[in-house]
Amino acid sequence: MPATPETRTDDDVLATTDIALLLRHGLVRQPLRTALFGDGVIAAAVTLDRLATVPRSVAYVARIVRSGGLRYTAALREPLPSPEASARLREWLEAAADAAGDDAEAETRAARWLEAVAEVLGLRHDARRRHGRSGRSG
Repeated sequence: MPATPETRTDDDVLATTDIALLLRHGLVRQPLRTALFGDGVIAAAVTLDRLATVPRSVAYVARIVRSGGLRYTAALREPLPSPEASARLREWLEAAADAAGDDAEAETRAARWLEAVAEVLGLRHDARRRHGRSGRSG
């Protein structure tokens, strides 16, 4: 019989997840990819949600990564509408760019990762809307 996964709060995930580190290693090393696309996506979505970021902004950044690359996107003055969210995202993009180097597949993975973050962020927004809550959950 499968074990029941332990319940973790948003704060638990954030406290135990170094998103930049996961990007540095998960984009180029297969064994860490599950963590990057699991806890890394959730931690990034929670972080950006708490900074009042809308999902379509993150999805748009993913499109910029696909067309311009990680280095180009990381150099944007404000990749997201708010300065605080932009600064956080820029840290992640720089870590991803350092890891990816000239690896086109790693850049594509980074764009897919951002799309996954946007999806989870959207699910969080939808859940709050369905349950009549307007504030950020924690």
